[in-house]
Amino acid sequence: MYLEHFGLKQLPFALTPNTGFMWKDGGHREALNVMMVALRSGEGFVKIVGEVGTGKSLLCRALLNQLGDDFVTAYIPDPFLTPLGVRLAVAEELGLKPKPDAKGHLLMKAITRRLLSLRGAGKRVVIVVDEAQALPMESLEALRLLTNIETETTKLLQVVLLGQPELDELLNRKELRQLKQRIAFSHRLTPVDPLGLKAYVGHRLRAAGRNAPGLFEPTALVELHRATGGVPRLVNILCHKALMLAYGRGENRVSRAHVRLAANDTEGTRRTWLQSLGTLRGRRA
Repeated sequence: MYLEHFGLKQLPFALTPNTGFMWKDGGHREALNVMMVALRSGEGFVKIVGEVGTGKSLLCRALLNQLGDDFVTAYIPDPFLTPLGVRLAVAEELGLKPKPDAKGHLLMKAITRRLLSLRGAGKRVVIVVDEAQALPMESLEALRLLTNIETETTKLLQVVLLGQPELDELLNRKELRQLKQRIAFSHRLTPVDPLGLKAYVGHRLRAAGRNAPGLFEPTALVELHRATGGVPRLVNILCHKALMLAYGRGENRVSRAHVRLAANDTEGTRRTWLQSLGTLRGRRA
């Protein structure tokens, strides 16, 4: 594609959550620090909330990679689970082989024995739930009950919930007040500001093998933030399209015009939203 033209070794703005491209500044670094402090201090629940496209899945992978050998992780990427489904998923992630028709109390006994065994071996167990806002209320309660498994001095299980702002709305329900009280650490991911966006774009270009600065003109970066609001996923999409446009025209730098064209062609940007609003107003008139 455009790799050789711009002196790149790999695509810098792919949407796949590759931790090699993680920008460890600003909100993501703070969120990762919050999770590591909470888990090493033995707290029961940790919550990370962020809007769509702010990098929760990438952060989740970074956490799983950073936890050392003293941690055993149970990763649940699909939250559309019943309470029994949650227990089965946790059991499987912990190395157990439960039968699909396993009874609830027998499954809890097996999980408890496994947790005690892991604690005896000096291991800490962490359940990481991505897209946690989609968990049914009964399944969240099942997670809380799992964290009741403890010794006299320590909890045998910790839970990290990563989700969209709807997760906060769910946790505000009266039925989940016990779980909410157990969230000792939380953090909210926010879009990057204009200075942060410049650093973010530069970081991803360097990670992809670009050594020379200035690939994106200053006005292009201004337009990029205006169109995306600093949401990393939208930034990645527009940067990739703008690079394709510049390459197609045989140009060596990304200009404001390239970014504008990319924004006009991308759903969810501020430019397309304003265009849609203008069209709607025109029809009403």
